[in-house]
Amino acid sequence: MTGRGVYVAFEGIDTSGKTSQARLLADRLGALATREPGGTALGEAMRQVLLHDEHLELTDRAEALLFAADRAQHVALVVEPALASGRHVVTDRSYGSTLAYQGYGRGLPLDRLHDLVAWASTTGSAAGPPQVLLPDVVVLLEISEDEMRRRMSDRPDRIESEPGEFLQRVAEGFRRLASADEARWRRVDADGTPEDVAERVWAALADGPGAAALASAAQPSRPAATSS
Repeated sequence: MTGRGVYVAFEGIDTSGKTSQARLLADRLGALATREPGGTALGEAMRQVLLHDEHLELTDRAEALLFAADRAQHVALVVEPALASGRHVVTDRSYGSTLAYQGYGRGLPLDRLHDLVAWASTTGSAAGPPQVLLPDVVVLLEISEDEMRRRMSDRPDRIESEPGEFLQRVAEGFRRLASADEARWRRVDADGTPEDVAERVWAALADGPGAAALASAAQPSRPAATSS
């Protein structure tokens, strides 16, 4: 592979199928599969605290700052080096989750969060000036509220356990983000089998940023989809 890799992020409310679809796409492309929070040793430790500590007392602002710290580490140590080497990167969550969950969901000021996202996503080296590294394309997986409730009943984490009104605000936030940046975001109906959704994702990427590079990297046959 020559040139710079393409950076693809999957976004959506919890249980929308992001993890499965990100893995399927990464396998299809031979791309680096990663996630936020996570992707680094520090990030995985923070993920355990942020999502699975039932007794954690965390203010909304502290939560946003911790997610930003994870992103700064992730972008600098994982994403940028892979892209610079020519490898495609597929991540399960990125900056959209900060704006949707901490902004639209928690009610933190969006202008402050945009600044925080930019700062956490800034890269730089001796080879060039600092730049904000955001995904080239964001795939927003959307599911119906009934389907969300059905899936969520099986595996709630700290954030998934928030009241329904919170999750509705988050879902609306994602829709607004996608509408405000249609050049970058692709909305995909995620109701249905993993195989069907994977086909919709691939079709949505066909006219997005980096489409030619992604198509040339695709494996001749796709791996079997799973429901996990």
